[in-house]
Amino acid sequence: MSEQENIEVALDEISRGTAEIIDIERIEKLVTRFYKTGESYSVKAGFDPTGADLHLGHTVLLQKLKAFQNHGARIQLLVGDFTATIGDPTGKSETRKVLDRDTILRNAKSYQDQAFIILDREKTDIVFNSTWLEALGASGMVALTTTFNVARMLERDDFEKRYKGGQSISISEFIYPLLQGYDSVELKSDIEIGGTDQKFNLLMGRHLQRSYSVGKEQAVLMMPILEGLDGVQKMSKSLDNYIGITEKPNDIYGKVLSVSDELMWRYYELLSEKSLKEIEEIKNFVKNGTLHPKVAKENLALELTTRFYNEESAIVAKREFDNVFKSNKIPTEIEEFEMEDGVWICKALVDAKIEPSTSQARRDIKQGGVRINQEKVSDDKLNLTIGEYTLQVGKRKFAKVKVK
Repeated sequence: MSEQENIEVALDEISRGTAEIIDIERIEKLVTRFYKTGESYSVKAGFDPTGADLHLGHTVLLQKLKAFQNHGARIQLLVGDFTATIGDPTGKSETRKVLDRDTILRNAKSYQDQAFIILDREKTDIVFNSTWLEALGASGMVALTTTFNVARMLERDDFEKRYKGGQSISISEFIYPLLQGYDSVELKSDIEIGGTDQKFNLLMGRHLQRSYSVGKEQAVLMMPILEGLDGVQKMSKSLDNYIGITEKPNDIYGKVLSVSDELMWRYYELLSEKSLKEIEEIKNFVKNGTLHPKVAKENLALELTTRFYNEESAIVAKREFDNVFKSNKIPTEIEEFEMEDGVWICKALVDAKIEPSTSQARRDIKQGGVRINQEKVSDDKLNLTIGEYTLQVGKRKFAKVKVK
């Protein structure tokens, strides 16, 4: 391809699926400069290690960072080990709990290992914001607070709602966006990316780069929030509508197949490595009846399972899924648990990690969603006696239980 064609392809890939880009002209200049001179540019993406595992919602940003890497960017993967001790107030209706240092560092290590499933290590710098924020000191922190006023801070949607509702807002939460913005001052980032819910914080980086005379104002690229399996709320572990990238191949494959036909196209656009032209062709094939939507979904499930494992694991996951769902067979690999004689069925389901609570187990039993050895259970007061059982909830959750 010609130099101009490379630039056009790069800008198409970078803008794909974005919700909003502020200062697209700057991004165009940086990409053009790379293809003309080979000079790279920096793209910052920060995360507070508040949990140990990533899900597909997180990979929307990682996929975008990978696209930037493919077109000349050096990624600044910022670990908010200092800001995590405060907690990002974005979208929160109350002050978040503070994490201890050991948990933060442990989560950060886990995040990095998972991020490099997608990102190129050679084109990524891991940086910790405690490096400069701890050195900022009291006088530096006070100087930072003078760059923004309370009235403007309260314009932020979540702060405004909490203020009007008489709910507590700590001073540290006001400082959080300033600290995130100051990261861009220290890193002299050219571009910062984040979710649409991060807009206030991302723009703070531009504001502070001006205030501290960095000599540049970062462009901002925002990605939409990926909906979870329910197709309504954002993907979240707390809502149990997520697909974790460290889950077993069978679970990743099966969960992708569980999304609606409509949501499938959203996942294709934000998660697939297929080009938009290829996705449009697949859509047309489904629309005119040449391709069944289930096959399109299977292909997406295979692609995503392969990404986090390998092609062989994905194929095995598909075969296992087909055996269970089409032939009504029990999976070949099921986690086993030992329990005491007389264990209550609802407690057994929870202890076997296929129900989140005994109350949910009771509801599922009453709705006919629980089976023992492939037979429906209707008695929510049942106690299991000595023997071996295969417990099943819905179509995807299985466990073997040995009662002694």
